[in-house]
Amino acid sequence: MLRPLLLAAALSVGLGSVGIAHAQTDVQRSALHDFRVVTVADGLEIPWSMAWLPGGDMLITERAGRLRIVRDGQLLPDAVPGVPEVFTTGGQAGLFDVLPHPDFANNQYIYLSFAKPLEALGTSTTTIVRGRLVNDRLEGVEEIFVADANGGGHYGGRMVFDADGYLFLTSGDRMAPPNGDLAAHPAQDRSNHHGVIVRLNDDGSVPADNPYVGQAGFKPEIWSYGHRSPQGLAIDPSTGNLWMTEHGPQGGDELNLIQPDKNYGWPVIGRGVNYGPGVPIHESIVSEGMENPVHFWVPSIAASGLMVYTGSRFPAWNGNLFAGGLAGEQLARLTLSEDGSKVLTEETLLPYIGRIRDVRMGPDGFIYVALEDRSRAPTAVVRLEPAN
Repeated sequence: MLRPLLLAAALSVGLGSVGIAHAQTDVQRSALHDFRVVTVADGLEIPWSMAWLPGGDMLITERAGRLRIVRDGQLLPDAVPGVPEVFTTGGQAGLFDVLPHPDFANNQYIYLSFAKPLEALGTSTTTIVRGRLVNDRLEGVEEIFVADANGGGHYGGRMVFDADGYLFLTSGDRMAPPNGDLAAHPAQDRSNHHGVIVRLNDDGSVPADNPYVGQAGFKPEIWSYGHRSPQGLAIDPSTGNLWMTEHGPQGGDELNLIQPDKNYGWPVIGRGVNYGPGVPIHESIVSEGMENPVHFWVPSIAASGLMVYTGSRFPAWNGNLFAGGLAGEQLARLTLSEDGSKVLTEETLLPYIGRIRDVRMGPDGFIYVALEDRSRAPTAVVRLEPAN
């Protein structure tokens, strides 16, 4: 049964910090809508992503490698069988996104992104599988994409379908060090999948109109490149714009409007500095032939999860972007210009509720938020409901 969330879960604020329990009033105030925060499911281990099926079931991934179902307001006790082996060593690896096929009602396909073990190397890479969800089991699982990228973290793993049925996936730079010849960094090298967004057909094949199809030495799956750690991805259905949020290093998180064959600059340009001493990384903030972010956060909020609101429950927020923050422990609401290409204002919602891993709009028009704890203590998925 749903209940108001009066206390946020005790969540880690950062490395070496202690958990907090921040009191929430029954009604949360904001510029355009007052709302309540209601628990949907709790007792989850690092919930990473959320999605809904046509029949109303809600799917939640746990980074530890479990796919869960919420049915009729209740979290089913058992995880969905059939999920492939997931690499979970280290602080960032695991099971990432879950995404139903646009025609799920007829084909029952769901897609999972995750860190696939690379046994020969002792590490892992970002991978997509699809399978049919039948009788609460995942059947006929097949790999449709394996990234040519290896490293210690920055997997990316966000997926989205556009209106034409193309599948987009973020793949991070895998923590390749940003030093030396910055233009030679793997995220600037289109012969691999470090720091890119890929575009695929729904079966994993390469669309014929991808920008690098037929170009020797380039990966044909690449749509855009020069990214660091992209952890938010969303399509604006009113414009078709593809939006992405990515982590900068110490400072300089970015909101980018993604276009094909564009270089988003990491690590050549940016606003971040090296962790700890704050030594500069980038050559400059801008450079010819490289894209600037539409919006940025300094200090970083560790942006994770991204959603364009199109529902009727919060009409004054229609068309707004919502970006979750991990280190920032907040939900950023961004208003856009009339043409949908510029950020006009930003409002901070849910301050100190905890590390926000994902934000989604449910089929009911409510806004759902996945909370996580760095130490893997149980946390919740909550939702925002209008106060009146």
